[in-house]
Amino acid sequence: MKDRLAYLGRFVALIMGSFLLQKTIFILYNYQLMGSMSCSDYLAVLWHGLSLDFAVVGYLIALPLVLVLVSYAFSSFPARRVFLIYHALIAVVLSLVFIGDTGLYPFWGFKLDATIFQYLDSPQNAFASVSLLFLCIGILMAVLWAGGLFFLLQRAVGKSWERGQRPLVGVGVTLAMFPLTFLVIRGGVGRSTTNVGQVYFSQSQFLNHAAVNPLFSLVSSMDKAEDFDAEYNFFSEEERAKLVEGLYPQEAPAAEELLRSKRPNVLLIILESFGAKYIASFGGMPGITPNLDRLAREGVVFSECYANSYRTDRGVLSTLSGYPSFPQHSVMKMPAKSRSLSGIAQVLQGVGYKTDFLYGGDANFTNMKGYLLSTGYQRVTDDATLARDLPRQSWGVQDHATFDYLYNEIMKRGEGEPWHTAFLTLSSHEPFIVPYQKFKEEVPNAFAYVDDCIGRLADRLRKTKAWENLLVICVADHGYFTGEGKGRHTSYIHHIPMLWFGGAVKEHRVIDRLMTQSDLAATLLAQLGLSYQAFPFSRNILAGNYTYPFAYYTFNDGFGFIDSTGVTVMENVGANILEEHPAPSEERVRRGRALLQTTHDDLSRR
Repeated sequence: MKDRLAYLGRFVALIMGSFLLQKTIFILYNYQLMGSMSCSDYLAVLWHGLSLDFAVVGYLIALPLVLVLVSYAFSSFPARRVFLIYHALIAVVLSLVFIGDTGLYPFWGFKLDATIFQYLDSPQNAFASVSLLFLCIGILMAVLWAGGLFFLLQRAVGKSWERGQRPLVGVGVTLAMFPLTFLVIRGGVGRSTTNVGQVYFSQSQFLNHAAVNPLFSLVSSMDKAEDFDAEYNFFSEEERAKLVEGLYPQEAPAAEELLRSKRPNVLLIILESFGAKYIASFGGMPGITPNLDRLAREGVVFSECYANSYRTDRGVLSTLSGYPSFPQHSVMKMPAKSRSLSGIAQVLQGVGYKTDFLYGGDANFTNMKGYLLSTGYQRVTDDATLARDLPRQSWGVQDHATFDYLYNEIMKRGEGEPWHTAFLTLSSHEPFIVPYQKFKEEVPNAFAYVDDCIGRLADRLRKTKAWENLLVICVADHGYFTGEGKGRHTSYIHHIPMLWFGGAVKEHRVIDRLMTQSDLAATLLAQLGLSYQAFPFSRNILAGNYTYPFAYYTFNDGFGFIDSTGVTVMENVGANILEEHPAPSEERVRRGRALLQTTHDDLSRR
């Protein structure tokens, strides 16, 4: 048994050692892209990258564990011969991925992923930018690295393994390693599973990229490397372009000003699942949200706002990056795509704002942390960094505790440097267990609890100097369907609140123009006198050229399109109409389909 356990230990040590050495070589080779790097930066890269490295080791050790288990059935097991092919395969794959990632990074600026497969059908163009000498050196290095790793792995296994006197003990120990390996691969027992974004820790993308295991990056992106522009091809290019012409107007200044200041501090509160159906001031049920209703009477109410999608990862991205949603794809989970997006925080940081993001749950869920850091948030605070003694539920820290944390953080900030904080709530989500009791029914009670948290925060801030130049924006990530009444994908469920309030707001207004949460980016930046050209799918709804208001959203293989003529919600399979009023409209169907085609074409190009 000892020889088998010794081999498994050496296997893990060799692979992990090779990963740490690869990171060091990657940093040294691409050092000019960083400019300067401290010893603590280097150690942070190694430390934060460990989780992905161990996940890859977990995958690679799965077959050796099976073979070790099988070996107990033989009195003498020819280990070195049995493992020869597997060791050779590992050595070659790890070598090619490592050398390819390190060598291509200066040209691509991102970690090796499935993008490389797009060039395999045209190798001449793929290698047009590099010299023959570069290719030869790369091949030589790959051969040397593969040869060295193969030699060490073969030495680690030994020549043969004897069964020994207590094979059942060895079988038991080996079997016990399988669940441990599964947990390492999955990334623990939490809600989030292992993803590239979990190793992101810095505002420097180079440091984040250096921490990412290239093999994990490549394999995890392969199931997302789809031919997006081949999806939803309803029209010829000429007809598609004609149908979407004018839907997203060019950049234009706001025709009306809502704010007292061009540089207010901006607090964006993204309300989990908070559909307009729960807020009386947005046409919803009375009595659930007295605080939001009170704040609506003094702030700016965007009464016809719709969620772009039905999931938090899609809604957050649409809100912060002004990008549309997709029926079957989560862009946040695609680092190769999401890194191409602009962000509200990115623009604000560029004009001197300090930026941070707060979430009481696990920010690694759905690659959110990686997305946030790549789009301008300098700091991400979540369940892992909040105090352990704060009250929690299954998703993370209860909202009243994070609202209190937020208030204390705001109070620490000086008056000179402007700041932007985005805060994603979580308590208005299943299982709706909250430390509050206003209604017997758990769902409305949870929404009333979040409303109480908002009211308390607003009242506390109002008594401070921070209120004078503060813009608070409340918008939902998506609506919530209780399973009763109207269907899950109807416009009623997708109708969400957007409310601006605070000392920076001039006066109470109700703006009833159709829009989606993705229009927040352009509308807000225009109010601040900043360019929103980097957000081509976000519209400044207060611009003079916003002459065709509409809302467009997606759900699992379907879309909704709303304009002044009415509402059409359709499933793509069978062109099944889920909602249509006041009358059928072929034009709404055509424009919705044209937007499906247009957005997928854009995603394909990113």
